[in-house]
Amino acid sequence: MPSTSTVPAVTLRPLLTATQLGHLLRSARKQLGMTQADVGARLGLSQNRVSHLEGHADELSVKQLLVWSAVVGLELSVGKRGAGDVSPAGSANGTVPEW
Repeated sequence: MPSTSTVPAVTLRPLLTATQLGHLLRSARKQLGMTQADVGARLGLSQNRVSHLEGHADELSVKQLLVWSAVVGLELSVGKRGAGDVSPAGSANGTVPEW
């Protein structure tokens, strides 16, 4: 009989603002029981800088975002808006979010 592993259900939701990204990064870090200093050590940043970037995710470089995501167990995907089953809240009229 094949082994069955239970994989938690993943809820995909679009990120429309840098604030949402910061909240997601913070939440993922906390779910893993990691401190800001833990993440900073993996990114080569101070705890103070990690704290700042969680509140100002618009200042993250793409490289930092990719590494940070991997450190906290997130995977980034980019796709065409409206493709698939994900429907961004508030974007039904096709407007671009304000950055």
